[in-house]
Amino acid sequence: MFTGIVAAVGKITSISPLGNQADAGVRLTVDAGALPLADVALGDSIALNGACMTVVQKTDHGFVVDVSRESLNRTAGLDGLGEVNLEKALTLADRLGGHLVSGHVDGLGVVRKFEPVGESVELVVEAPKDLAKYLAYKGSIVVNGVSLTVNRIVDGASGCEFSINLIPHTVEVTTLKHLKPGVKVNLEIDLIARYVERMLSLKA
Repeated sequence: MFTGIVAAVGKITSISPLGNQADAGVRLTVDAGALPLADVALGDSIALNGACMTVVQKTDHGFVVDVSRESLNRTAGLDGLGEVNLEKALTLADRLGGHLVSGHVDGLGVVRKFEPVGESVELVVEAPKDLAKYLAYKGSIVVNGVSLTVNRIVDGASGCEFSINLIPHTVEVTTLKHLKPGVKVNLEIDLIARYVERMLSLKA
């Protein structure tokens, strides 16, 4: 489990295929940046842009993870070199600063707007139709591993657009600063919404 509070911005420094097959995954080497790794062991979980990955090797400045082709097909930002948001898995002693996050990407959104509004930035993302029902005004959503609050929702035939106000601190300490219209982002819906939908779908 995670909180969606990014602990550090790391960088994918190398990508190597795990096989010659078309459906082979890749091995990513990640520079952990300012993320402390003293308490990280092989097999531990670290979220990269909101996707939970398993540490298979530690390096002098970071760690290595293996990403399946299925994960690559269902996520954004893990198939190329560049910065990624990092968060280690929760311990029972950690503060829950954001909200409960599983690290499982539910779908891909598309950035439609990323513009300054006063001292903040308005981020508008188009979510696919199958995720639209889980989004609510003032509800929680994870975008590229960052726990955020929905400020506005506009439903449409193909899904919905939701708006988020990013404060300067969030923009500064995450990779969200690099977003622009047309870019795909990883989305994870709120766990509570998922369970409510399941309960309501079952007949008494």
